[in-house]
Amino acid sequence: MPDQEPLSADELLDIVDERDRVVGRARRGDAMTHRLRHRCVFIQARDAQGRIFVHRRTAEKLVFPSLYDMFVGGVVGAGEGYDEAALREAEEELGVRGLPAPVPLFSFLYETTEHTWWSRVYEVRCELPVDPQAEEVAWHAFLTEEELTRRLPEWEWVPDGWEAYRRLVEWRREKVER
Repeated sequence: MPDQEPLSADELLDIVDERDRVVGRARRGDAMTHRLRHRCVFIQARDAQGRIFVHRRTAEKLVFPSLYDMFVGGVVGAGEGYDEAALREAEEELGVRGLPAPVPLFSFLYETTEHTWWSRVYEVRCELPVDPQAEEVAWHAFLTEEELTRRLPEWEWVPDGWEAYRRLVEWRREKVER
């Protein structure tokens, strides 16, 4: 949103343990540099036709610049709840106001040799015209499931979003099988 600043390297984050309990606070840049575990939200946004919002991140992004993502989202600020962060991030990145509250689906711990964060995956329906943040989004489109599936091997995706998407597909498959 134009009147809200995106989280910067100086923004404070809660640092959490392996059980997602807050154990301290650190600047975002320090959390990334020193691999301090923090919290992130991933929101799959769909339009009125059920198509998925897909975008390419800007080259200026602190983490995973210029890669594609099938989620909007980001870090959870210090003292902020997951649900609060999910709505804030979705509205900021989509450039809309008045979204319904994103629906939480599941959580998982994302860990690589470079990064670690607790992740909560959400979904939201966005029937409003989008105007994505130019600082966050270099390109965007709403793609059908089939179009997204075709693009998966063709485009370079953010690794955490790829993992969240893989888990979301598995979660949905298990839900249908029950």
